[in-house]
Amino acid sequence: MTASAVMIAAGAASAGNIGPDFKSPDGNFTIEALEALGRVSSPQVSPDGKNILFGIAYEDLAANKSNNDLYITDINGESITRITNTPKSESGAVWIENGKKIAFLYPDDEGNMQIWTMNADGSERLQASTHPGGVSGFLISPDAKKVVVIGNIKYARSAGDVYPDLPEATGRIIDDLMYKHWDEWVTEIPHPFIGSFNGTNVEGLKDIMAEEPFEAPMKPFGGVESFAWSPDSKTLVYVSRKKTGKEYAISTNSDLYAYDTLTETTKNLTEGMMGYDTAPAFSPDGNYLAWLSMEHDGYESDKNRLFLLDWKTGEKKDLTLQWDYTIDEFAWSPDGKSIFFIAPKDGVIPVFQLSLKNSEISQLVDIRADFTTLAPTKSSVITMAHSMLWPNEIFKIELDAIRRGPSLNKITDINGELLSQFDMPSVEKHLVPTTDGKEMTTWVVYPPKFDKNKKYPSILYCQGGPQSPVSQFWSYRWNLALMAAKGYIVIAPNRRGLPGFGTEWNEQISKDYPGQNMNDYLSAADYMRNMPYIDKERMGATGASYGGFSIYYLAGHHEGRFSALLAHAGIFNMEAQYLETEEMWFANWDMGGAFWDKENAEAQRTFANSPHRFVDKWTTPIMISHGEYDYRILASQGMQAFNAAKLRGIPAEMVIFPDENHWILKPQNAVLWQRLFFRWFDKWLKPENN
Repeated sequence: MTASAVMIAAGAASAGNIGPDFKSPDGNFTIEALEALGRVSSPQVSPDGKNILFGIAYEDLAANKSNNDLYITDINGESITRITNTPKSESGAVWIENGKKIAFLYPDDEGNMQIWTMNADGSERLQASTHPGGVSGFLISPDAKKVVVIGNIKYARSAGDVYPDLPEATGRIIDDLMYKHWDEWVTEIPHPFIGSFNGTNVEGLKDIMAEEPFEAPMKPFGGVESFAWSPDSKTLVYVSRKKTGKEYAISTNSDLYAYDTLTETTKNLTEGMMGYDTAPAFSPDGNYLAWLSMEHDGYESDKNRLFLLDWKTGEKKDLTLQWDYTIDEFAWSPDGKSIFFIAPKDGVIPVFQLSLKNSEISQLVDIRADFTTLAPTKSSVITMAHSMLWPNEIFKIELDAIRRGPSLNKITDINGELLSQFDMPSVEKHLVPTTDGKEMTTWVVYPPKFDKNKKYPSILYCQGGPQSPVSQFWSYRWNLALMAAKGYIVIAPNRRGLPGFGTEWNEQISKDYPGQNMNDYLSAADYMRNMPYIDKERMGATGASYGGFSIYYLAGHHEGRFSALLAHAGIFNMEAQYLETEEMWFANWDMGGAFWDKENAEAQRTFANSPHRFVDKWTTPIMISHGEYDYRILASQGMQAFNAAKLRGIPAEMVIFPDENHWILKPQNAVLWQRLFFRWFDKWLKPENN
């Protein structure tokens, strides 16, 4: 048994409640197998380039939680060692003291996350920080003498603050926007605290934004990637959107700020750049600062440009001015002569290399997969990759451009033995003609042992975002391989509004929700309906978020194409959504403005085509799911849609998760959702099974 196989067995045993056999009677991939997979994350290369530190999380259905432990492998993946085996998850792990030790996050006795250290073999665990309320991330300076940690400060007033004689009053006193965000009421915001670090203890933490009512990093997803230490450890660059209330709610204008640790002064490096400026990173010699920059204020899915700042002269340069794709993440090469980055392109997410000498961009390897995470070494790039058929594993891209060109080697195979037990689906790329004379990359996932002489039920997958790529993604909720393993042909079109096909294609959806992208969905459905192996009477459609909106809209416009629908966390009533959501810039940009602005033709067209206005045309059975902690799209949207369907006499089912947000994260809820998903579609698309 290989080292990876040992870990699979250990991980499955730790979950220990799923059972030893994950197969269905037909030998296909199952819901239980999906939940049993190890979730590989966060590879970190040791300073000497010989080892990789990473995490593997396993779900425990009985305990209804997941647990992430830390592992080390040599750079070639020939030996893997588990270095933690604890009841709670380690996270944010990095090498320190030239690879002799590891620093990581772990809860203290009160349940607050703190910085801990241990030897590289997992021994001698010591708590290094005691920050009140805990920390959510940290970044150690290059000289290893300083650390910046992310800690929360109080933000909103409580009733007791206003009326001290009412300390038990629970009413929230609100006088401006952004009082809630994604899945929380905003009572605290994150701030950067800088302190000293001696390898064992974190001391003297000081809020470098004291008295500033702004977030750094930005909620809800910002982390340590929002910070960059200069190589001399004298400057910390951080990301912040220094706005509050209504100004915050209608803007995406974040900036990069340089904090001088000696003078304790702060300088805005990107003043006048109006969109998101994020992910700063210094060149190894400290002469340049690179970051990701969007151009327009109020637009979250703008092209992410790669910008370069000359640290001495202050000159700024767009390195991707002639490159018409958006960048997800990047990392400097150790010699500072190039930058590696990941970007969606043509239905996959490859790794690219940009030469600083001439801005030439080249794709490193050609594989039907999506890459994520970059950790360059002198001769390679350590990364992770996944596809529609397998989850994240660690890979090494060897950089031998002179003789062979880059090559790809698999470092881990954590889930290979488990997946090998199943007959897995297959994936095929189709170029579907659109109604405006273009071609649309569409992924089609076929059931195991696909027989083109048979007829199959199918599901059209509608992507959310609305501007998130339909690439070779692996999802633990929208798992296309699992759908195909259940006997469905899955149709996944890269409709208008998805990145990877140029700026024009990506931007077309803005202010045109009910327009061309809906035609693209129907083009994909019609294209596949003409295939002899597609049962025209058994086609369904599903999606979440914008995909959920798509289902509600298609419900009134599909003209008999679909026999069953399922929407999760979708927008049903756009007028209500405009006022219910929290980040108003999103609604303003995508919908075109406020519905009461009668002079705004774009907004009026959008709201006139809200899905709720076409309920009179609904005829198709529909299932709806939503989380009550979803403050981006409130659960009331799903309830409205369900009530409308039932009042119209349409078969409908709804599942509301009182403890979930925009996603479904708890293990038992995830399994419940999958079971309900297939129960619903099997009922309407596989009548022979009922």
